[in-house]
Amino acid sequence: MNKKEVASILEEIGVLLELKGENPFKTRAYFNAARTISGLTDDLQERVESGEIGAIKGIGKALAGKITALVTAGKLPYYEELKAEFPPAIFELMNIPGLGPKKIKKLYDALGIGSLVELEYACNENRLVDLEGFGAKTQENILKGIDARKKYSEKFHYPVAEEAASHIHDHIRKAKGIERSEIAGSLRRRKEIIGDIDILVSASQKDTAGIMKRFTSAPVVERVIAEGKTKSSVILKSGINVDVRVVADKEFPFALHYFTGSKEHNVQMRRIAKEHKLKLNEYGLFSESNDKPVSCKEEKDIFEKLGLVYIPPELREDNGEIEAAAKKKLPELIEDKDLRGTFHCHTTYSDGANTLKEMADAAQKMKWQYLGIADHSQSAQYARGLSKADVKKQRKEIDLLNKAYGSFRIFHGIESDILGDGSLDYDDKTLSEFDYVVASVHSRFKMSEFEMTKRVLKAIKNKHVAVLGHPTGRLLLSRAGYQIDLVRVIDAASDYGKAIEINSHPYRLDLDWRMVKYAKEKGVKIFINPDAHNTDGLADVRFGIGIARKGWLEPGDVVNTMSLRDIEKYLGL
Repeated sequence: MNKKEVASILEEIGVLLELKGENPFKTRAYFNAARTISGLTDDLQERVESGEIGAIKGIGKALAGKITALVTAGKLPYYEELKAEFPPAIFELMNIPGLGPKKIKKLYDALGIGSLVELEYACNENRLVDLEGFGAKTQENILKGIDARKKYSEKFHYPVAEEAASHIHDHIRKAKGIERSEIAGSLRRRKEIIGDIDILVSASQKDTAGIMKRFTSAPVVERVIAEGKTKSSVILKSGINVDVRVVADKEFPFALHYFTGSKEHNVQMRRIAKEHKLKLNEYGLFSESNDKPVSCKEEKDIFEKLGLVYIPPELREDNGEIEAAAKKKLPELIEDKDLRGTFHCHTTYSDGANTLKEMADAAQKMKWQYLGIADHSQSAQYARGLSKADVKKQRKEIDLLNKAYGSFRIFHGIESDILGDGSLDYDDKTLSEFDYVVASVHSRFKMSEFEMTKRVLKAIKNKHVAVLGHPTGRLLLSRAGYQIDLVRVIDAASDYGKAIEINSHPYRLDLDWRMVKYAKEKGVKIFINPDAHNTDGLADVRFGIGIARKGWLEPGDVVNTMSLRDIEKYLGL
């Protein structure tokens, strides 16, 4: 097992021990160990093989043995025995907002609830109303959470679907006779939420059966839904549906365009084809008068034949891309390589898993010129927010590291909470000492749209604020964003010269790409920030790049494509 899988199991053990009512010190040891393993910057397997796993602070002899078993054998009897004491579906309850281990234990002990079905039934029977620590309002919120879970039960976060698609695609590509293959659908368009996976393959008819057999018999396949000559469908063990289509190679460009979508984009492309007296479908491009095929070897040739410049998959959402392509005015979209650093990252000063130095060293390994640290502010007690004394201590450490680094710079920022009245949770003097301030809402999500908009607008007008963090507070597949008039917020950011972030954490991807384009039109600068809580999280900027591309952003629209010298000027340093 890798460190991510080991950390996940250690955390599950902590939850199970809490459900059992075990000694809180023992429970906490597993949570801390999970956090420690997640924050390792070196190779976990090497630590285990060298016997140095027990030398890590907080990892005692017993924990070292369990981690070693997970890494070397891929299983842990202690974990399996713990799981056997509870219903198999108990962890489903953890996906409902507001239900932590203590409340789940209460539900299990008092009402025997061990699954979402049982929980929903109990709520509908009003059994939580009189249960200590719950009540009518909590019951109502739990039911809303269950409804949301049902709604999103067949949806997946982008990186989950991307990893699954990459794995099964790599497996299929080893089949005999494949000429070309691509992942298509919403994954290719880099949508934030994925329903299923579409893979397109070109091959001759004689090789089709072997390709389909290799696909349907893959080790990651849970169930085969259909197996045909040109299309097969399976459900992976991760729960994701995958469709594989095999076409003749001459049809591949047309099928790739069609199955990439979106449906709305395809409708408009067919309209453009008709204007050129042509017919376009997944099989080819044909003359409208005599059905004579128009040859296109690559997907880009289709656009050329229709008088359009090539439209990148991310833009194919019927959002003005065809009109812009016709005028040759599509943007030169930002790419991963354009980023020179990032901001809004957390360290062990607040709720991060890695130290300042570890985060900075990881950023340098990514060939970045700078890294902005924005730990939580003092009112965020749940995240060990920084007191004024902590701020001074952190600044001293950053100054010392910057002297040692030379050409690389750490910027000292803060993620300051926007309080209910729109003020920030430090005084002006303290705020002025930071290199930059990210202002974010972390509380009172249920304010009316008018109140929330007024609250955020006041924060934007604060002279110390440089960027608005995760502007809707959404958690994809879990929590809808709070009510807020984003048009007014973006307009205010434009008026006051403030930036807005695309929070690149795959559970957020906030600002939404639909509003990113509007922000660009209003001249609002964008930060692409990972909200990283460990060194691995820095790489999440690539998900933000996908959203930036969907929002038509070019390198010049994004603050952290600037050089170190230019970013210093931008921040007024």
